[in-house]
Amino acid sequence: MFRAFRVPERIFAFAMWVVSLVFASFLIGLGGKIVGELPGAPAALTLQDFVDPIKAAPLRSARDSLQGLQRRTQDERDRAMQVHIAARNAYTAQKESFDAWIATRTATTDPQQDPEVLSRTRQLDSLKVIERDAEAELERIDTRLLDISQAQEANREAQIELEFAARGPYEKARFQQELTTFGLRLALTLPLLLLAGWMVLRKRKSEYWPLLRGFVLFAVFAFFVELVPYLPSYGGYVRYGVGIVVSIVAGVYIIRAMRKYLAQRQQVEQQSEEERRRSLKYEEALKRLDAGVCPGCERAVAKGPEGASNFCVHCGLRLFDKCGECGTRKNAFYPYCPTCGTPAQGRHADTTPAPVSAAAPT
Repeated sequence: MFRAFRVPERIFAFAMWVVSLVFASFLIGLGGKIVGELPGAPAALTLQDFVDPIKAAPLRSARDSLQGLQRRTQDERDRAMQVHIAARNAYTAQKESFDAWIATRTATTDPQQDPEVLSRTRQLDSLKVIERDAEAELERIDTRLLDISQAQEANREAQIELEFAARGPYEKARFQQELTTFGLRLALTLPLLLLAGWMVLRKRKSEYWPLLRGFVLFAVFAFFVELVPYLPSYGGYVRYGVGIVVSIVAGVYIIRAMRKYLAQRQQVEQQSEEERRRSLKYEEALKRLDAGVCPGCERAVAKGPEGASNFCVHCGLRLFDKCGECGTRKNAFYPYCPTCGTPAQGRHADTTPAPVSAAAPT
């Protein structure tokens, strides 16, 4: 793109882009800071803000009480479970010991009337009673836990009903909040975008264009990053409506620009070659030829046996000629022959770069 420029011009062009990007980055940072602390922006809303506080307070209090009671009852059940396990293990151990003792005893009297047998049986029965009592306590606690769980479920259903009743006012308030936030962002970004559009249309030839270009980049970023993501959806109507309006405006602008461009091309092609050549700027002509298009009509240059054709096959503009001194084939827009340095015949000020004055001797 920059090959037709002088070396300092390439450096300046690159430096100007750097200035534009740096300037845009600082503006974007400042804009993000301002938008992040947007004055007048409403605080974020939650569904709980619209739940009836008079009805919600008892439910929250009951919920907290039930949660505390559930934790205490669960701890009590854990302790009862340990007691039940200990009682069952004691009974099991005693039963196994008793069975082993009975199996190995060699009494001559009736084992059922043996006082020691009866004593051990009573001990075994008492351990069984303890185990049953521990099991009954565990069942009682499980029943309490079930009652607590049912009460919690009823509490949750009541809270869901309150939240469902608050859903309508909450959605309406959020709609208004989104609209307010969008309006504030639009009030900040739309003037920036309009000003950037005016700069692009009117100030592109200004010597301060690098700074203005940085502002344009900032305005585009602010619109598409700070505003567009916050477009209220509302079922997609607003977003799609904005997209349709932007598409129509852009389409009309492009159609008019294309018509204007085609009309200008037709007017230019009706001019003589000398008039067309005189209207072309030197750097622009070199850039277009370097890109393989005719500087006059901007169509592709046809290829011949020697490469690019001498004349444009579409508009007849001379593209290449021969030096009158050495006969070298050269670009017709070169003011001097690249082989012998002879000035081109018929060159004029509009297509010839300004001569560089010789430096004064020191």
